[in-house]
Amino acid sequence: MKNNPPLYNTYSQFLYNYFGEKVYKLPIKLNLTCPNRDGTLAIGGCTFCGEEGGSFENTDGTIANQLELNKARVIKRFKAKKFIAYFQNFTNTYVDFESFKANVEAALISDIVGVSISTRPDCLSEEVLDYLAEVNKTYFVTLEIGLQTANYHTLHKVNRGHGTADFVDAVLRAHRRGLRVCAHVILNLPYDDTLDTVETSKLISVLGVEEVKLHALYIVKNTVMGELYQSGKIDIISLDDYEKRVILFLQHLSADVVVQRLIGRAPEENALFCNWNTSWWKIRDAIVAKMEQSNAYQGQYYERT
Repeated sequence: MKNNPPLYNTYSQFLYNYFGEKVYKLPIKLNLTCPNRDGTLAIGGCTFCGEEGGSFENTDGTIANQLELNKARVIKRFKAKKFIAYFQNFTNTYVDFESFKANVEAALISDIVGVSISTRPDCLSEEVLDYLAEVNKTYFVTLEIGLQTANYHTLHKVNRGHGTADFVDAVLRAHRRGLRVCAHVILNLPYDDTLDTVETSKLISVLGVEEVKLHALYIVKNTVMGELYQSGKIDIISLDDYEKRVILFLQHLSADVVVQRLIGRAPEENALFCNWNTSWWKIRDAIVAKMEQSNAYQGQYYERT
């Protein structure tokens, strides 16, 4: 009897296989900005970006204090023993090198087996990459790089401040040093269609990107995207269409790519639109159910060239 392939390559199972037990990410929030907010490239950041920079679930305090607090919560709930320190908000490599190095080293407390660093493709200096390559000899290092879409025109419209080629360059330079890359992707940006969904999936696959994290766009008050949404100048695709895009993305994605998540949790406070007013896990379960019903699976349409 032929075994059916797994629906998709889950992050939790990958970590379990790699470390031999469950591993949990502990978020870290720092007082940072990015070149797209401070005037270096632009003012105000991406049109969808709020003041929290994606760190709405985090606590404040020193790096060690944040890790210890979050670690205690996870240990109490899951009896976990190994953790990855996750520098989550804004652009964590957009500081002077010595500060960046100090931040990383402050996170290397007991029970930390890896470090994940959220950043932009245009904020990865040779010095930073060389340093992370050294850290990677002892710890499991992952660069979480915001791509959002392979469509250069959409990147321009949402004021990302970088293009598709910058992402390609960042991945190639990271890979030359043996560093893992996780691409962040938003599958329902107002200016993208299903062709962009497929192209983004193919780009990630052919570059050999190791991981991907899928987001659904949420719209925050007091942002450019929020003003466009309230004035009726942009539309958000339906939940059903989002679920179909996720499945299409996975079908064209190399089966080797680890999928950190299919949709993220989003803040309801100050949000004009948030996950179609539906719990993230209900959306994830609906995607899985649709994949099972249609016999869809990750890598189904991917062809290595």
